[in-house]
Amino acid sequence: MLGVSTPEMVAAVSNEGGLGSLPVGGLSPEVIQQLIRQTQTLTNKPFAVNLFAHAVPPYTEEDIEPMRHLLMQLATKRGYQLDAANLSDFQLYTYHDQIDTLIQEGVSIVSFTFGCLDNTTIQLLKSIGCTLIGTATCVEEALYLQQHSIDLITVQGVEAGGHRGTFIESIPLPQVGLFSLLPQVKSAVQIPCIAAGGINSAQSIKAAFELGADAVQIGTAFIGTEESQAIASYKDKLTAAKDTDTSLTRAFSGRWARGIRNELMSEIEESGVPIPPYPVQNSLIAKLRKLAQQAGDSDYTTLWAGQSAGGTERKSAKEVFLNLVEQYKVLYS
Repeated sequence: MLGVSTPEMVAAVSNEGGLGSLPVGGLSPEVIQQLIRQTQTLTNKPFAVNLFAHAVPPYTEEDIEPMRHLLMQLATKRGYQLDAANLSDFQLYTYHDQIDTLIQEGVSIVSFTFGCLDNTTIQLLKSIGCTLIGTATCVEEALYLQQHSIDLITVQGVEAGGHRGTFIESIPLPQVGLFSLLPQVKSAVQIPCIAAGGINSAQSIKAAFELGADAVQIGTAFIGTEESQAIASYKDKLTAAKDTDTSLTRAFSGRWARGIRNELMSEIEESGVPIPPYPVQNSLIAKLRKLAQQAGDSDYTTLWAGQSAGGTERKSAKEVFLNLVEQYKVLYS
């Protein structure tokens, strides 16, 4: 959960026997090194480092000018200072820029989303004993990951908060619910599957296991924790969220992602302005999002959340994790 997860959150989960995940997609090698080392000072247990496996599409200044103009208009309307200099000269890092740092820092578990690592990178990481975890949102993607020697698959249902991990562009956007997708993927592949999407309780964990999951991945439940970087008003929105409050949108990043609908999402979607592809749109909107976060303004930043966001608790990551484990033991052991 880039922008939300912290080394403290990652370490808290790993220290209690879970697998914390450190997101580094799009970050510079220098920042990644700092984050990995900080996490390593907080835990001696395994943790994953999560990459974005996307390609950077070609674009011109002319392509992004309509969106740049719109964002400056919206910033002025909201009272934020934003000019063209804040919306150009992006440094777009890909996983190719990051792999050497992960190897140098001794990372042993690498997860990724938005695509599949190239064969050279896969073989390099496997040669040093790395475990690789890919993301699939349909059976076809799961089969692709298996064919490319990935060790585990995160099966992401449409309920999941944040970005869709979809990467096969020749098919319509997969919008399959986890409990429909999971057994189909399990029937199609022979490698372990991690269930993701809408899991926030002992009951939903049990349901995932009953449908064949070998593990579960939980995100939204940790956004409200003390270790989270989410602003207070974001956490408040999660606690009060109803089942129908989230939507899939391309407005914030150029990739389909699920979050709580707010004013900025609606403004961009209703403007009619073409949305540049990821990660260009994500970089364009970054400064405005940061200004909103500094002001505690949840209507002008991203509020990524899954469909089970309601009631997200304001506790420590350790408490959230152990409560889930204890509830599961009480009900099903």
